[in-house]
Amino acid sequence: MKKLVRKGLIYLSFVSALGILGACSTSNASENADGEDKVIIYTNADEEPVQIIKEVLDANGFENQYLLQSFGTSELSGKLWAEGTDIEADLVTMSTFYLDGVQENDPVFKELSLDMQPIDDLPNYQAPMTTQEGVIFYNTQVLEEADLPVPTSLADLADPIYEGQLSISDINHSSTAWLLFQGLIDEYGETEAQSILADIYDNAGDHIEASGSGPLKKVRVGEVALGFGLRHQAIKDKKEGLPIDFVEPSEGTYALTESLAVIDKGEDTNPLAEEMLNVILKEGRADLLQFYPSKLYETDDLTGVETAKNQKVFPEALTPDLLKKHASLVE
Repeated sequence: MKKLVRKGLIYLSFVSALGILGACSTSNASENADGEDKVIIYTNADEEPVQIIKEVLDANGFENQYLLQSFGTSELSGKLWAEGTDIEADLVTMSTFYLDGVQENDPVFKELSLDMQPIDDLPNYQAPMTTQEGVIFYNTQVLEEADLPVPTSLADLADPIYEGQLSISDINHSSTAWLLFQGLIDEYGETEAQSILADIYDNAGDHIEASGSGPLKKVRVGEVALGFGLRHQAIKDKKEGLPIDFVEPSEGTYALTESLAVIDKGEDTNPLAEEMLNVILKEGRADLLQFYPSKLYETDDLTGVETAKNQKVFPEALTPDLLKKHASLVE
């Protein structure tokens, strides 16, 4: 009980610092036809990878052997911090830096034996699944009607000509916004980045969204002309014939990864969880690369997919503390 209280207090302090609030969601564990516990999967992933996970598991003999529930990033992080190994989930997909923060505080995740070799030397409890990349996108019709130039850099978004025509996400609620901050801080340093961000926030005004997909939704319907958000979502809209185009900023296309991890419950660890993790990676990589075209494993084949031209990674290790530090630049 003392351990749970301590973990809960640590999490509440963490959430308060970031200004993130999330409601709790629960799902009831159940059994399959043979009386064995189903694998409980908690995920913060987008619609496309969630569908791929379901299709891959069903096609490889795991149909009706799992329950999958979606959460917001901050909400799932909160459950991991507060509940630790007592969480109901057996397998999670989550923003990698949150997994690292949780594991550093109090080990929660099981050491994995992966069937695929990551290209980077990674902690043995994480299995990268997708890469989230940030770009500038715009509504071609609205931008033309407003007689506005297409921006070429993140710093361009601070130009007062875009006042009232820009939407971004709130870094206190969405890690998507952190991709914008990373590019500015890495290119211009914290002091100049803070000045640029102040002007960007002025231009966005009432169009600062809690959701990472919020800016694209506003651009899509023409409420504003341009925004910053996830590259794969803009590409999808463009391919579907919507009046959406995107720009990879001159500062570079920065990225965050999301990973799979298995909860270490000792003797109660569901043995199917790691099996499912490896099946998702091995059988789902080709489909995942169609939406998230970044090489994460030695065997990844990027033939025929459109990768970002100037992919970049922030020079410091991404951690919840670094996110908190960067978020403070706009307080």
